[in-house]
Amino acid sequence: MDIRVLQYFLAVAREESITRAAETLRMTQPPLSRQLKDLEEELGKQLLIRGSKKVTLTEDGMLLRKRAEELIDLMEKTKAELASSNENINGDVYIGCGETDGVSLFAEAAHNLQEKHPLIHYHIYSGDANRVIERLDKGLIDFGLFVGSIDVTKYDYIKLPMKDTWGVLMQKDSPMAGKDTITAEDLWDKPLIVSHQASGNSEVISWLKTDISRLNIVATYDLIYNAAKFVERGFGYVIALDKIINTTGSSNLCFKPLYPTLEAELCIAWKKYQVLSRASATFLQQLQKELETNTNFQ
Repeated sequence: MDIRVLQYFLAVAREESITRAAETLRMTQPPLSRQLKDLEEELGKQLLIRGSKKVTLTEDGMLLRKRAEELIDLMEKTKAELASSNENINGDVYIGCGETDGVSLFAEAAHNLQEKHPLIHYHIYSGDANRVIERLDKGLIDFGLFVGSIDVTKYDYIKLPMKDTWGVLMQKDSPMAGKDTITAEDLWDKPLIVSHQASGNSEVISWLKTDISRLNIVATYDLIYNAAKFVERGFGYVIALDKIINTTGSSNLCFKPLYPTLEAELCIAWKKYQVLSRASATFLQQLQKELETNTNFQ
């Protein structure tokens, strides 16, 4: 399977037309159609449904599109890494992370590297731990920032000295807003909005001291920003990590920590035996420097 042919296939998938794809690729339609037919014969699968008005992907075609995009991303990433020199470090650093205040460490490291190495660029992918791990395992990102533990047999890692604190995001005029902390019993009869991460977190479930099916979970979320909009409308209470949503100033929201205190460890991980690009290795060195010298991260 040729990378060039995969690029042709992606062009057709994007344009939904062999004619328009041929125009963007600056080639004629017959050889493009022949290349696509050869690809289908090589794989033994129909990839395209050629309609009178547009071309659509079969189920196998959709799978190939996903994998082809990953392969080409990895190819471009490798080309950029090889183009970098020791004297003038440039390239891309790919980071995957969930919603956590720990990302401020990445931001600080990137900021402090910017003056010395302005040609390093950063690409941040957001998602839950499973999505970050999938991209890390495929080599599509260099580093993952994780809330909680990871498989130490597969990854090199740095445990961060700071921890995230679990608590409840609520309106400032909520009946529970006057409490310093929130207990499990306080939440048993409340409408709860929980993240997919929290609903699968054994520590959070254990802290709640009841079967999660007995709770009144009115919504689940991926992004705390979106969940906070529901809280602002009085829809429910969000079980979340601290320092992600602004609760100061004119905000009508407040955050109350759980009691007993429930904290989540943070760590930065990368694949074992991975050869980091010059840009990524330089960024990792800066991360380690920030942890050693910046009191905000100690």
